[in-house]
Formats: sequence, C-alpha cells, structure tokens
Amino acid sequence: MERLNSLPRAVSLVALLAVLAVGLIAPRPFGGLAFLLVTIFVGWLLFLTWPRLSMPERMMRIAVLVLTLAVAVVRMVPGTGS
Repeated sequence: MERLNSLPRAVSLVALLAVLAVGLIAPRPFGGLAFLLVTIFVGWLLFLTWPRLSMPERMMRIAVLVLTLAVAVVRMVPGTGS
C-alpha cells in the first residue's frame, strides 16, 4: 500500500483505465477477467477505507463493486450467438 501511495495518482488512474479498456475490447473470457481484476481492486480499496466512510459513501462504493462484478460475470459467460 505504501508503494501504491508513493506513486503519482495519475499512474494508478491510467493503470485502472487501461485494465477497463482491456475489459471492454478483449474477447469474452479475457474481458471478464479484466473486469474481475477491477472488481478485486475496488473491493480491496473498499476494505481499506471502510472504517472512514459514512453510510452513503459505503453504499455507493458497494454499488460500484456490485456493478463491476456483474459486468465481469456477463463478459465471462458465453453468448447465445444472436
């Protein structure tokens, strides 16, 4: 965590955006895995900041966590072909 904190904020933002772009562009199973990485990162940040957050902030972060997990599942499940 200290190494991540010592990096400029733009580096972590660009890395997150790159993983999100891979999740959108990559074929089905690999795009889902990229979104799963984003979900794990968001969950980790939620775990670290949980005691300092107010209830509305907790609910919003949980919503983002659930949304990224849902996108990961949809991207990993094979399509119906239509």
